Amino acid sequence: MMRVSARVVASVLLTSACGAQVEVAGSGTGRVTSHSEGLHGYIGFEASRPPAGSDYGAGMGFYSAVWPLIDRPIADLQIGLASTWILPDNSDNRDRPLAPEGTLARTWPERGPTWDSVFQTVEGGLGYWAGNHFRHGPPKFSMNATPQCYDYEVGSPGWSFFSSNEALPDHRLSIAQLSNRLLIPPDGLPFRGSPNGEFLGYAWMALPFTEATSDDPPTGEQSWTCFLSAANFKGPIAYYIPETWSKVGAIFSYPFLHGRGLDARPGTMGGGAMEINTVPRLDSTDARGVRYSKIPALRFPVDAHGRSLLVQDVTYFSRAAVFDAFRSWRDGGPACTGRFDERGSWKPTLRAVPTRYEQAGREITGIDQTLKSMTFEGNVWGIAWPDGGPSPRGTFPQYFRHDGEVNVAVAASDVPAETNLAAREFGLAGPGAPYTSPAAGAWATPGPRSGPFTVGLADGSVVVYSWYRFVDQPSFQQFKWSEEKRAKLQALVEKIHASWPIDRDYMAPPGRGTLATLDPALLVTPPRGLEVGYVPIVIGQSRP
Repeated sequence: MMRVSARVVASVLLTSACGAQVEVAGSGTGRVTSHSEGLHGYIGFEASRPPAGSDYGAGMGFYSAVWPLIDRPIADLQIGLASTWILPDNSDNRDRPLAPEGTLARTWPERGPTWDSVFQTVEGGLGYWAGNHFRHGPPKFSMNATPQCYDYEVGSPGWSFFSSNEALPDHRLSIAQLSNRLLIPPDGLPFRGSPNGEFLGYAWMALPFTEATSDDPPTGEQSWTCFLSAANFKGPIAYYIPETWSKVGAIFSYPFLHGRGLDARPGTMGGGAMEINTVPRLDSTDARGVRYSKIPALRFPVDAHGRSLLVQDVTYFSRAAVFDAFRSWRDGGPACTGRFDERGSWKPTLRAVPTRYEQAGREITGIDQTLKSMTFEGNVWGIAWPDGGPSPRGTFPQYFRHDGEVNVAVAASDVPAETNLAAREFGLAGPGAPYTSPAAGAWATPGPRSGPFTVGLADGSVVVYSWYRFVDQPSFQQFKWSEEKRAKLQALVEKIHASWPIDRDYMAPPGRGTLATLDPALLVTPPRGLEVGYVPIVIGQSRP
């Protein structure tokens, strides 16, 4: 299931920017040089597929551990904590390209002949991204997706995921803010304090906020909606508008794509992984001419049994879980609670995937003496830490000896002192430029009803937000919908705001452990008179 992601594209860009040697100490023995490509690999698992002919493609969810992989905000580092990729199921297509000529993904011939793995993805989750503007040590959560063959990325109701300071153009806005209680900053959602293995639950559920249409382009009724389960917030936060996925066929005049996007097709997941993408490294040579390298210290939470439990309760959902009840409610039927009905759920069996690690294209050996990807009782996936490895339990190997065609993981005590590596530290990430939104176009017409307001977050940034009527938020203004369609959608969201609280279990609670806590500053209260039917849209984020 491992696929290229937009994070890989980011890695390529970073390599060109920081991959050259930078001399930072002396010459000859002990000369320390700085590089990128310190570590690459996927620590992952596969999930068994639902039974043939079943309907378990209407949602996917699980609980993922949250912890500070690094103790300081290291620059040029991009590693995802355990997350996944959701694709539209196009398994019936064996040979026709899903990536049209002219798209970025079409330039990757190794993904042919169908390019199904890079056509459309929902691939967000927990992690560190090299493009984050406001890093502070702990990870963040972001609801990232690539709607059009990696031509562009979406990570929040206004922005791509961290690649631009400016908001997306109006016609590429894709996410509808749904929650009237939670802010969604462009730099991701931070957590309170420093979580140490607590779990964040999140599920992507295809809900029918709007009906399918036969317009140009024809569009399905699936709005992939992100539900969170944290200690201080539970429920849906936002969804991808169905036209986000359907319009690619019209843009490229390629009717074959109609009905093949995530607006219409079941989703497929297949597994998950920690994607180790962009890691800096330091190199040096000892007195005998042997080269050694160093990467930042990467730490994991370890329980009393010497395990890092990273993913649990992986579940696929059919339309019986919530889709059918939600559609009935939309159309005037009985109220829908939003809870996921267990009769519409199916739990796959997880299997650990062997991992290959690389440094600048060279295979790394010896890491499996320190950690192994494993599944544990209760269908939980994570890492086992055998005794006697080159690094302490719970710590990824940090030093490597260049040995022929491979790099070998070694203990810090095995690195000669004259390399000067032990004393060298990695550069820290400074604050990035402010995220900004335009004062015109979809952001201004019809425009907000109240605001702007400001709030300071745990990552040291300040978020600016305004309250918009739900259907007046910027993402919807590109569509020429009828007033009847807009009114029906607005009425449905008002019912959600009035009857879906943020302390109800929508996902089933985790099988073990406790829930992580989102940064309390993300939680807001609607102004008087705007309690239902209005949402807080972030319009900027910056350092104070």
